[in-house]
Amino acid sequence: MSSSGAAWGRRAAMSALLSVAACSLQAQTARSVGDDLVNGTDPPSSSAGPVSYSKRVPSDKTSRDAKPDFNRDIYYRNKLEFSFESGWLPINIPLVFDFLVGSPYTTWPLHYTLQPNIASLRWQLDGIEGPLILRGNWDFTFSGSATIIPRGPETRYFAFDYGIRRNFIPRNWRIVPYYEMRGGAGNINAKGPDGVLYAQGQDLTFTLMMGSGARYNFSPRASIEAGVTYMHVSNAYLSQPKYEDFGINVYGPVIGINVRLGRPKPPVEQ
Repeated sequence: MSSSGAAWGRRAAMSALLSVAACSLQAQTARSVGDDLVNGTDPPSSSAGPVSYSKRVPSDKTSRDAKPDFNRDIYYRNKLEFSFESGWLPINIPLVFDFLVGSPYTTWPLHYTLQPNIASLRWQLDGIEGPLILRGNWDFTFSGSATIIPRGPETRYFAFDYGIRRNFIPRNWRIVPYYEMRGGAGNINAKGPDGVLYAQGQDLTFTLMMGSGARYNFSPRASIEAGVTYMHVSNAYLSQPKYEDFGINVYGPVIGINVRLGRPKPPVEQ
């Protein structure tokens, strides 16, 4: 082989070695940049200027939204509670449903004050559901009440009532507003047959109660509540025409306690 052919062969071999080295260096650089991105470190900059890489920054929004709602351990399907409430209802008003029964929208000269004491079994019908301010659940109430009458010709009223309550339950709030309605029947020591004007016309009477307030939950087991309740007592005109049915319509504050019956709800993954 001539000297010129040998020189050409050396140059070709050198070029091939340089090409292999360049390819190896490029692959190593790319692998290093990929490792840096995985580990969260900053990538190197090239001579042509800084290279921009987008790095995923974890957000705590998901963790905030995933925070368990402790109210789901308080309000859930088929939970049973014992409730005791006591009220003081001294404010006399006209019958709120007078437009349905044709009663005159007025109060009678004989005023009453009722002091109801109500023992109830509360049965929660469902779990928490619904949007925004309507989020909540329902409970059904069975009650027995003994009402003292400190102002009025009658002195006592015993009744059985039942009704329904809507609890409005924001996420992780201990204070929960509610609205409820109850109705039932009972026995009052009526004084209308004794000749007392504007008193009740017969012993058999019916009750309607409506109220709203707020409940404060200490734990899944116990809570207290306070609100305002309207109470109507009358005999649904059964004593007429012999004795006129004037009825009682009063409202005032009421307070109560609630205690869970039975075992707590098993933990549920939120």
